[in-house]
Amino acid sequence: MILASTQIMWFLTRSSGLVAMILLSASVALGVVTSVGWSNVRWPRFVTLGLHRNISLVAVVILALHIATTVLDGFAPIGWLDAVVPLRSPYRPIWLGLGAVAVDLLLAVTVTSLLRRHISHAVWRTVHWTAWAAWPAAVLHGLGTGSDTMNGWAQLVYVACTAIVLAACWWRIAVGWPARLKPRVAALVASVLIPLLVIFWAVSGPLHTGWARRAGTPTQTEQQTR
Repeated sequence: MILASTQIMWFLTRSSGLVAMILLSASVALGVVTSVGWSNVRWPRFVTLGLHRNISLVAVVILALHIATTVLDGFAPIGWLDAVVPLRSPYRPIWLGLGAVAVDLLLAVTVTSLLRRHISHAVWRTVHWTAWAAWPAAVLHGLGTGSDTMNGWAQLVYVACTAIVLAACWWRIAVGWPARLKPRVAALVASVLIPLLVIFWAVSGPLHTGWARRAGTPTQTEQQTR
C-alpha cells in the first residue's frame, strides 16, 4: 500500500511538472498574441485574453500540485521553502533554484493580475513581463532536475514548447517596434543563440552520463546526515 502510494506521488510529480511546462508555454505564446493585438471576426481579442488568463491560472494550480507532490513524496531532500527560496535545497541546488525563481516570478504575476484594479498599469505591466524570465528558468529547471529528461518523448515535449514560444517571439519581432530596428535585430539574434546554447548545454549536461552527480544530487549518506 505504501509502495503504491509512493509510486502515485512519483508519477504525479513527473506528470504535473511537464503539464505545467506545456501550460506555461501556451500562456507565454497567448500573451504575445495579446500584446500584438491580433484578432479577426471569428476570433475576437477577448477570446485570446480569456484563454491567456484561464490557462495561466490552471498552470499555477498544476504548478502547486507539482510542488506539493515533490515535497510530500520525500524521495529528494526538498522542503516547502525550497520551492520559493533559490539555492536553499541540497538537491541539485542550481537547477532546483531556477525552479524556485520561476515560481516566485509566476506568483508575482498572478498576484498583480488579481490586484490589477488596485495597482497602476505601469506596475502591472512591468511585473507581467517577468513571465518571459519565468519560462526559460522553468525549462532549465525541468531539464536539470527532471527524471524524464533522458526520455525521447519528454525531449519532444520540450522541443514543442520551445518551438511554440520561439514562433510567438519571432511573430512579435516581425510585427512589433516598427521604428526600432536595433532592438528587433538584437531580440532576433538572442532568440536564435540562446536556444543553441541551451541545446549545447543539454547535450553535454543532462543528456550526458554522470549528470546526476554533477548536478549536485546528494548521496544517500549525505541525505541521512542532513
